[in-house]
Amino acid sequence: MSSIKQPAWAPPVPIQPEPVLKIYNSLTRTKTEFIPKSGRSVKWYNCGPTVYDASHMGHARNYVTQDVLRRIMEDYFGYDVQFVMNITDIDDKIIKRARQNHLLEKFRADTKLLDANLVSQVYTAWRAFLRNEMATGLPSDERALFTEDDGELDSQFNRIAELIQNNKEWKQECLKRDEKFDMNFTSANRTLSAVRHAESSLKAGSTSQEEAHKLIDDSQDILVLFLDEQYKSTVTDPSLSRNLASYWEKRFFDDMRRLHVRDPDTLTRVTEYMPEIITFVEKIIGNGYAYESGGSVYFDTKTFDEAPGHEYAKLEPWSKGKRENGVVVGEGAGAPPQNNITRHSSSDFALWKATKPGEPSWDSPWGKGRPGWHIECSVMASAVLGENMDVHSGGIDLAFPHHDNEMAQSEAYHDCPTWVNYFVHTGHLHIEGLKMSKSLKNFITIDEILQKYTARQIRLAFLTQLWNAKVDFSESLMAGEVRNVESTLNNFFTNVKALVSQARDSGVTSDGYHHYEAAEKELVEKFHQSQHSFRAALCDSFNTPEALDVLRELVSRTNTYLNSRGKAVNVGVVENNARWVSKMLRMFGLGEGGSSEIGWGQESSAEGGAVDREEILMPYLRALSTFRDGVRRLAIDKGDSALKDILALCDKLRDEELIPLGVALDDQEDGKALLKLAPPSELLKARDEKRAIALAKQAKKEAAKEAERLKRLERLAKGRVDPMEMFRPPNVKEGLYGSYDESGVPMTDGEGKELSKSARKKLGKERETQVKLHEEYLTSL
Repeated sequence: MSSIKQPAWAPPVPIQPEPVLKIYNSLTRTKTEFIPKSGRSVKWYNCGPTVYDASHMGHARNYVTQDVLRRIMEDYFGYDVQFVMNITDIDDKIIKRARQNHLLEKFRADTKLLDANLVSQVYTAWRAFLRNEMATGLPSDERALFTEDDGELDSQFNRIAELIQNNKEWKQECLKRDEKFDMNFTSANRTLSAVRHAESSLKAGSTSQEEAHKLIDDSQDILVLFLDEQYKSTVTDPSLSRNLASYWEKRFFDDMRRLHVRDPDTLTRVTEYMPEIITFVEKIIGNGYAYESGGSVYFDTKTFDEAPGHEYAKLEPWSKGKRENGVVVGEGAGAPPQNNITRHSSSDFALWKATKPGEPSWDSPWGKGRPGWHIECSVMASAVLGENMDVHSGGIDLAFPHHDNEMAQSEAYHDCPTWVNYFVHTGHLHIEGLKMSKSLKNFITIDEILQKYTARQIRLAFLTQLWNAKVDFSESLMAGEVRNVESTLNNFFTNVKALVSQARDSGVTSDGYHHYEAAEKELVEKFHQSQHSFRAALCDSFNTPEALDVLRELVSRTNTYLNSRGKAVNVGVVENNARWVSKMLRMFGLGEGGSSEIGWGQESSAEGGAVDREEILMPYLRALSTFRDGVRRLAIDKGDSALKDILALCDKLRDEELIPLGVALDDQEDGKALLKLAPPSELLKARDEKRAIALAKQAKKEAAKEAERLKRLERLAKGRVDPMEMFRPPNVKEGLYGSYDESGVPMTDGEGKELSKSARKKLGKERETQVKLHEEYLTSL
């Protein structure tokens, strides 16, 4: 071998270290470095919906945001995510809603006519509602009156209605006592009006089924509670709950697909895991952390909390034993009270609930019953992901008690200190400053919001705000920042695509100049800085507002470059920037398409299918054929105005034929049009706005011209009078003046008094003006 050796090699020293991904972890309430347990594999469980009603903007906030985080992890950071989500298809709210829907529908179907008995039933339901629901928001002295003689209820209610109408402070105090007070009053007021209308109909002899159903429909919020209290034990068909949950589950996923939320890798349903749930509960009992009482099974929070290596309520330890409206938080919204049971502690929560009349049930070692609210997620997540997961996500309102109870029972089952490594909670959604609440009926469904905004605009709205912060979804946000971002990017993509297309059409030829000067070097440097800043923003606990700002700044700098370089633009540099911006936007789920495509990309349709070539091409071909026919006709006719008419045809092709097809032709100084493709609606809007401005200018010009014409006519009419006669009757009042000088200017008034020097001077000036007007008049003849 040769004695000559290679020189020593020194490893490079990084100038700028690569950012490290940190996630805001609810378990520490700090941003902590993300360290998956197994290489680049990430186990992720996301709490899914309880399906009993239409999906609303709160769901959109949670699941679109979780989808963004998942896409960042998968498509940007390149983790192999196993994403699991559950569907809660058996729950107190589902059971109650299904049962109440059934009872109300049956009652309505059985009611054939309006009679005194029906009116009495609704009125009785109204009285019960005032005492059981509405009274909770009233001051104690007012509440006491609601328990007295039924005959006084009407007058008491009317007096409360006046207080609500006229005393805002009193109403606010009621809302502090019960946030549903306003909603309850609205229901009570509507029902009382329906009762009064029904009584009038009865007196008038109108007893039709239509009148009866109107009463039922207008009072259903109150009537259904009354019917449920009376007849809930008679409802035993489990298919009612299953059918309701199945219907709303389908609607939920329909809405998620319209919002471009990816399906979970694994979907679990509570009713499909009953054997596993029972086994899971049995093992927790065997491990000494749960006990049976009255056919139900409860988790022993005190025993668990005192056991070595275990802690209860890791997310919100200060919320242990928290009570709302006198009830310990833990069983879930809509949960009925558990009577005739003995719990070791008020913080203990149900793993298994003994069956009650009107509820579906399953056999278990403790008798017929159904799962508690929290156990489902523990069982299903453990069944799919095992005894530990990297990420668990959900809305912040689930942190306590749901997620704390999940962790406790899972760690009790697996006998491990840590079941979840990172807890990710999305922030609350407020609409115009008010927190959304399905129980308060102040929510907007996804279907309703998609009639006003696109899925992209909704996602952009969430991206402009931190995922774990409160989001205030407002008209000003959508009309302001969101629309500005979308418009800026639309214009950028349209211009860049037009430049790239033009450059390719001209062929790959060199003009002998490299087009890589200081301006290009600066823009390329900005591009690489932007890539680093974008990564740093996403590593900073998925800071999407900052990441979007990076993209917007790069777009702004690229636009500045385009405006400053003119014909010397380096299209390749601009194209590279645009493709990367496009790729990052699609990574956020703002569009679909190829990885190198410029723009948002195509939004994939639910149906898919092959492209109809004729359907796409024919509108463009017809426009060109019509233009060709017009040009040929003008050329054949050889008219004097042929050139002018051909230019008019060119304008018609540009403004009338191509714009509705999404094609814009921008005339340039060199005579070559810049071809752009954009949504037809945007082009039509821009064209119509341009026309409106032009028409307004023309109208203003015409109005000024008409005003000038009228002014001239007025001057000519005034100039008809000879200056010698202008101060003599009939041009002035008879007897106004007595004598005149040689030019016709008055010297004395009608009584012979000599006019003052200033008066004669003024009249002389008027005569001079009239001389000019009269000369102008004579010239016009």
